[in-house]
Amino acid sequence: MTHFTIVAASPAEPCLNPEPVTFSNGSCSPKRALTIALLLFLFPFVLALHAQNNYEIQVYPSETIAPGTLLTELHSNYTVEGSTTTQFGMLPTQGQEHETIELTQGINKWSEVGFYIFTEEENGTGIQWVGDHIRPRVRAPESWHLPVGLSLSNEIGYARAAYANPTWSWQIMPIVDQTLGKWYWSVNTTMNWGIHPTSLPPGASQQEINYYYRDVSPHGVTFGPAATLTFQPDKYYNVGLEYYGYYGEFGHFVSLHNQQQQFFPVVNLFVSPKWEINFGAGWGATASTDHLIVKCIIGHYFNWGMYHRKHR
Repeated sequence: MTHFTIVAASPAEPCLNPEPVTFSNGSCSPKRALTIALLLFLFPFVLALHAQNNYEIQVYPSETIAPGTLLTELHSNYTVEGSTTTQFGMLPTQGQEHETIELTQGINKWSEVGFYIFTEEENGTGIQWVGDHIRPRVRAPESWHLPVGLSLSNEIGYARAAYANPTWSWQIMPIVDQTLGKWYWSVNTTMNWGIHPTSLPPGASQQEINYYYRDVSPHGVTFGPAATLTFQPDKYYNVGLEYYGYYGEFGHFVSLHNQQQQFFPVVNLFVSPKWEINFGAGWGATASTDHLIVKCIIGHYFNWGMYHRKHR
């Protein structure tokens, strides 16, 4: 999951106690959220999407793409209930769209490389290029006979300041997963280094500077874990729960108000070995998290050589 940290406040008027993020509605029923998620699944190209910190909302497995295989994915998400104020130069999230193209090529039996193209769209602005990332990943070979799957992802890239803070970032993600009968779990222990945080404007006090670089845009390595647990009652689908969090810099975790905690009930469809489909709706549990996001991932495998795919 590509992650950019923001807190509600204006860059022109830095303040020690930033304005709380405001939302248009106080609550949303599960029935309404499920309906929106299904609509997103059926009509992924019709919606105008964007999410606060979410360009590709996904918990990764340890398995890498098979050599000679290219996976193309479209990540779509729409913020139904999000922020309505400018936040350190970044646009409000409510009613906006992110569409991310992800291309992942298998190199050999234990490595792959992925490339992301991030875009944003909102009524009146048209499609905007946000940035690009590259992500090499390696995994422990099956010949090691480990009791769990194990891999390491490194993702580095740039995103424009209007959409991301920091603009340049390096994400290190150890991944551990396991299949136990019909159950599957995966944990992504995501660590992110903000190589180039967005600077505060001139005139900020030392107290404001300390707050900004501690709670809003840390210089050090931050921790934002993700995890999923799924159950597969049928060979054609599974159901599960995905979790995404952001706790801030190691040794200086942010307050609960500024943490991000999101929970996504999801469905994965296995309609064909060459297709992957994931959709769900996510609720934010803290004030700094968008309250309701719907998402869909559609992927297709192109086989340039021997094809191999494991269902989850």
